[in-house]
Amino acid sequence: MRYVDEYRDPTLVQSEVHHLKEIVRRSVTVMEICGGQTNSIMKYGLQDLIPKEIELVHGPGCPVCVTPLELIDRAVHLALLPEVIFCSFGDMLRVPGSQSDLFNAKAQGGDVRTVYSPLEAAQLAEAHPEKEVIFFAIGFETTAPANAMALFYALRKGLKNFSLLVSHFLVPPAMEAILSSPKNRIEGFLAAGHVCTVMGYEEYLPIAERYKVPIVVTGFEPVDLLQGLIMLVKQLNEGRYEVENQYVRSVRREGNHSAMEIMDKLFERSDRIWRGIGSLPMSGLRLKREYQQFDAEEKFSLSHIQANEDPDCISGLIMQGEKKPFDCTHFGKRCNPENPIGAPMVSTEGVCSAYFRYSRKSGGATESAGQ
Repeated sequence: MRYVDEYRDPTLVQSEVHHLKEIVRRSVTVMEICGGQTNSIMKYGLQDLIPKEIELVHGPGCPVCVTPLELIDRAVHLALLPEVIFCSFGDMLRVPGSQSDLFNAKAQGGDVRTVYSPLEAAQLAEAHPEKEVIFFAIGFETTAPANAMALFYALRKGLKNFSLLVSHFLVPPAMEAILSSPKNRIEGFLAAGHVCTVMGYEEYLPIAERYKVPIVVTGFEPVDLLQGLIMLVKQLNEGRYEVENQYVRSVRREGNHSAMEIMDKLFERSDRIWRGIGSLPMSGLRLKREYQQFDAEEKFSLSHIQANEDPDCISGLIMQGEKKPFDCTHFGKRCNPENPIGAPMVSTEGVCSAYFRYSRKSGGATESAGQ
């Protein structure tokens, strides 16, 4: 398959690893922002192939993982209402709330449906005017345009029984929060290619300049990630702090103007609570005031539903690059994919799930990209 197979080619992987080993001069700590990148790193064993001087730490770029606990509880509450059809992507069903999850809500009789696009949820609202249809709109900048289009569809069809439970996050504010922490040790970022496909990478330019940290936009295949690391190491060797784009086959500096225009019509920036991390100023999206009748939290008055994190879960520290999954005493024991304490053990992009599935320490199998 074009743009996949060639980026997994073992010979090319070995060549890039050799190049990386030739140019690295000192220890360096790099954060890959996206959970999809983390999953590829672990799946293909890149952490074992790259020079030992490079430490990879894992960022908060998994939307399932950072959706706040209280929002999961609100989703469960909505799903159990008899008049509601609650729609979600499948990876949200097992994310634990404070008491339950959507999978258990479905088992208790809630009408919880897995959909493959937000448009399906809007079409369900059209087909079932007697029901309130709610779509769990999660994600970073990547998924916001599609969620906006579903709402446009509802507006065009005059649907009054459709709403969004919004959990949208923005990547640049999270990067700034990490870099401004007194515990920060990140010297370079691999930025998520799919986010930049929508937003471009101009927002990263002032971050690189302000914090003196190189940022490289990469794809998700082994060759993408290795080339991104090579570009980062070269910048550090030369004392440069720039934003570079490895993912040129998909990302343009200015991004996708059509997608951003759709987002801007319906959403506005707002403070947002990140699960395990806390509230970050202007780090999320919410529906604009003129569309609040489609905001499930407003429509169903859910502000009274609050929740506290399990004190045994250190996922917030893991997603900020301060800890690794193996630092958690419950990893693979009390916390496992069948009985997760935190969301990173559930999601396919979750760092704890990736470690559990692919790390040799946990007995997982690694598909080496260099073989």
